[in-house]
Amino acid sequence: MPGDEATAHAEAEHTTCAGGGMPSTARVLFAVVDADGHLVRGLGAAAANRLRTGMYQVVFDQDVTGASLVGTVGLPGSTGLAPAGQIAVAGRTGIPNAVFVTTFDGVGSAADRPFHLAVLS
Repeated sequence: MPGDEATAHAEAEHTTCAGGGMPSTARVLFAVVDADGHLVRGLGAAAANRLRTGMYQVVFDQDVTGASLVGTVGLPGSTGLAPAGQIAVAGRTGIPNAVFVTTFDGVGSAADRPFHLAVLS
């Protein structure tokens, strides 16, 4: 059957890729933060706070220097429509276990926005 063949192929690819590239010590960390800077939930996330309009700091329980950072504007709950916006993420200068997040409205002005942050460490 064509479906069975596709499933077998996908499983073979998954098995082949499972050990490729990720060290055994790798962790996926995440934080969901509301527009006021409160940590709503996370994995490995210790704290979050709003520094000023559109600027946040998220602190994790381990050094995230050199990690891959991925952020997206998004509501902290499971329903609703996120406000229009943009996000930029970077390691926090001088704090190896923190990430600096800036959020903007739809036209690029600094604005408080809820967001989701993933750290691949």
